[in-house]
Amino acid sequence: MRTRFTELFGVEHPIAQGGMQWVGRAPLVAAVANAGALGFITALTQPTPEDLRAEIRRARELTDKPFGVNLTILPAITPPPYAEYRQVIIDEGVPFVETAGANPVEHLEHFHSAGIKVIHKCTSVRHGLKAQRLGVDALSIDGFECAGHPGEDDVPGLILLPAAADAIEIPFIASGGFGDGRGLVAALALGADGINMGTRFMATVESGIHQNVKDRLVEASERDTQLIFRQLRNTARVADNAVSREVVEKLNNGAQFEDIRDLVAGARGVKVYETGDLDHGIWSAGMVQTLIRDIPTCAELVSRIVRDAEEIITSRLADIIGTPATV
Repeated sequence: MRTRFTELFGVEHPIAQGGMQWVGRAPLVAAVANAGALGFITALTQPTPEDLRAEIRRARELTDKPFGVNLTILPAITPPPYAEYRQVIIDEGVPFVETAGANPVEHLEHFHSAGIKVIHKCTSVRHGLKAQRLGVDALSIDGFECAGHPGEDDVPGLILLPAAADAIEIPFIASGGFGDGRGLVAALALGADGINMGTRFMATVESGIHQNVKDRLVEASERDTQLIFRQLRNTARVADNAVSREVVEKLNNGAQFEDIRDLVAGARGVKVYETGDLDHGIWSAGMVQTLIRDIPTCAELVSRIVRDAEEIITSRLADIIGTPATV
């Protein structure tokens, strides 16, 4: 399957594994790359820029295929040393960067000067158009169904993707709610050049999170997520658990961020992935979890998605069209 995405990034399949805090580590990213898709190491999962350097080199020991690094730019009381992380990415010759969160303009010139292609994640058409004007090479358009931050517009992919296709000229991939061949075909039909999957790649053999989390993703339905921080206009979709329900209740009753800071601390969230205690903290999950029914290898997952998509396009949809009637 050849699309503008596969051509631009030099990968076999129009599938990406975007950045995921605490999840996007070398073994998963290398497995995605070896499967012919595009994986991204999550820079800020690594405690320091030098740890990121080591993680990039670790991935290179596991694959000779191209992969990228995600650099998420978010407001913080003590901002990470973004310039130092950026320099490591450049020094290590990483060919692709996925930016997300705030405006990437501060970093774009540095990456482009080093010959690095940048794909920026957006949750609206207007933000995608702005990123296009800034000169990013591609976009990841994130619908309301996604895990993590879906923005504040609440526009689902079925509307957001064709709206983006009508307005945006550069290649873009569809993110939020994708996990099988049906989703890939739908994304292509709606105008995207491929799909980005996060939650689905969490439930794979090579994903380095606890088995309890993977099993929960297999068991969960589309209703088993919570939208937190809505009142703070920093909405995040996370797994439904005791902590996320408490956060929602407190905010509904007028709490401020300081009142829930301890509940949503990243140090608690990472322990979920490490220990398998599903109620220890906040952890991300998308509505696509209802479509997750097994825990395959990345190679098995990517192969299945592409095979099923091709079968849908060449058989089922072709059969619907049928043979034109002759007069």
